[in-house]
Amino acid sequence: MDTVGKWTAGTSYGPVLSQTDLYLLNTELELNPILANESGSFQLIFNLSNGQTSGYNPNSRDRDLPFTQKDEPATLPRVEELIIITEYSPWCTIVKNPQGVTLGDVCTTLFKEYSEKMVTEKEFDSLPPRQQEQLRRYAQSAAGAGNWQYYSPAPAPPPTQYRRADWLREKIFFDKLVRKDGYAKQRLGYAAPNIFVLVLSTY
Repeated sequence: MDTVGKWTAGTSYGPVLSQTDLYLLNTELELNPILANESGSFQLIFNLSNGQTSGYNPNSRDRDLPFTQKDEPATLPRVEELIIITEYSPWCTIVKNPQGVTLGDVCTTLFKEYSEKMVTEKEFDSLPPRQQEQLRRYAQSAAGAGNWQYYSPAPAPPPTQYRRADWLREKIFFDKLVRKDGYAKQRLGYAAPNIFVLVLSTY
């Protein structure tokens, strides 16, 4: 008899814990191996700046794999809400799904938070002058790369607003999610089983 895989997509494989259930039970969450970067057969390639997702198998590096696991649960037990922070930016991303947060929910929400939301003037002013200049240059080169034309010697005008993805500069690729309770307490004032720290990389 065939058995259903532990991380199989579907809404009938156990309860979905609300935030209250999770905190009352104080349940440890097991992170999907793809989000923990511990899957032997699929390493997620996810660009927070343009939203492209794919993957590769270390044993067959010659081709990218489609992200067919996007409907798998992000954690077991499944939860309605994940909170994601990162050491590379000041923002907190809350991923919600009443049917249980999936891998696709994590990627879609992170992409929207970093590509559609802008850095406020106050946030920009909080950066040291050197980092402000780096952010300006990175945003200008990213805008220029997106608007490239064959007969276009004129450089793109500098952007007046910056996306949150620009704040990350070259660290725009998802590496993994990890639990760091000490850092969560430092950033949010508390730690919880559904708070994860996003680790980013340059490729």
